[in-house]
Amino acid sequence: MSIVKLNNRAVRSATAVGTTTQLGSMVFIKKLTASTSATLSFVDGSSDVVLDNTYKEYVFIFNNIHPATTDNAYTHGDFQFNMSADTGSNYNVTKTTTTFRAFHNEGGNDSLLQYHTAEDLAQGTGFQTIAYEMENDDDSGVSGSLHLFNPSSTTFVKHFIAQTSSCLDGGSTYGIYNSNFFTAGYANTTSAIDAVQFKMTKGNIDAGTITLYGIN
Repeated sequence: MSIVKLNNRAVRSATAVGTTTQLGSMVFIKKLTASTSATLSFVDGSSDVVLDNTYKEYVFIFNNIHPATTDNAYTHGDFQFNMSADTGSNYNVTKTTTTFRAFHNEGGNDSLLQYHTAEDLAQGTGFQTIAYEMENDDDSGVSGSLHLFNPSSTTFVKHFIAQTSSCLDGGSTYGIYNSNFFTAGYANTTSAIDAVQFKMTKGNIDAGTITLYGIN
């Protein structure tokens, strides 16, 4: 059997590459750095924040958000967010959400994939949990992202999806876990969303950053 050798020089001989702008891009808008902060808020038109019809999708990236709560098993704070339709005067937008999580401990003797009904909202106006029972050890924290779709629409509801990775404490029996927390839902309003706020259920955000991007 003879060997067929292919020697297509079309790419190797190319002298120019066409534009890829139609593929879209992430555009940096604003980074907030926590320093024993009660809240971190992104308000449209304030401090260079854009949260309007400039982009159809916005992404918040969490990097090593570290809580300041005391380290006691099962009593840690949760990382949460809410939205505003009045430029941050009130963070109380009506939401319907669903959450689930997967976790696995360091000892390798406990794991779970669980629909987490306790963190669901059914037309609730409170803050939505996006990371659960966070550790405040120096080697712990939460990282992840929140996608908010078409927040400036005055016709449709506003959908969002979040995924985070964090540490939680299972006590002396099971030790430390990694928790992968998934949240999705919609803000049930046809008013434009023009501000988003993040906080802990207990204590402050000791350290970490949240960076906002617009998606072309």
